[in-house]
Amino acid sequence: MFKHQGNSRTLQHNLRIATFLSFVAGVVNVSGFLAFKQLTTNVTGHFALFINDVSEFNFWKGLVYFLYIFSFLFGSFLSSFLIEKFKGNKQLNVYVLPTVIECLVLLVIGVLSNIIVMSADLVVCLLLFAMGVQNSFVTKISNAVVRTTHLTGLFTDLGIDLSHLLFPKSQHQKQRRKADIKLRIYIIAFFFAGGLVGGFMYSSLNWELNTLIFAALVLLASLFYDDMRYHLIKTKRRFIPKRSQ
Repeated sequence: MFKHQGNSRTLQHNLRIATFLSFVAGVVNVSGFLAFKQLTTNVTGHFALFINDVSEFNFWKGLVYFLYIFSFLFGSFLSSFLIEKFKGNKQLNVYVLPTVIECLVLLVIGVLSNIIVMSADLVVCLLLFAMGVQNSFVTKISNAVVRTTHLTGLFTDLGIDLSHLLFPKSQHQKQRRKADIKLRIYIIAFFFAGGLVGGFMYSSLNWELNTLIFAALVLLASLFYDDMRYHLIKTKRRFIPKRSQ
């Protein structure tokens, strides 16, 4: 799911990456909100608050929201920059780089939360940075088909796709539309599931920001799963021709 890019990607590749990453985004979203009462997977609300503070000439107060927005933007920039810089290296899966960066950010926050008292604004900035990284690389790897960190656009696209099913179309168009609907439902469902699991671990199990360590482990598991599956398929392809001889 990380190795296939562009036209080589199938619905199954997108469903797998959407399952893992939307679940992680759901965990991060609820953890950030419970810890700091701030949104940590998108910047729409922060942009509104930033504009409100600027309009009231509360520039220093608005600076915090500007830093939130910039953190998400910088995460997206860095992720895309690394992908473009190293995509010529055929020996390297460039999409692993941003995934590892996201893992490290989540792990560092989770571990340090047990050792020191961290600035709430700093942690929110780091979480937004991590989600910017994720949203950028999943957008690039899927050709903008999969987005996992916020749901506004997903619900809009889902509503459009559902309405198109009511009008007669060719069988090919219907199948493609149904595939799009399935993908969007997967993303929404696993974002919701991540939020439920994250909320339970944060509040009921009293894991608090340690919940982010769990999210990082899910990301690492997705990388190992993808690598193991890739090598298994390569091994089977080498074995089948020999057997047929």
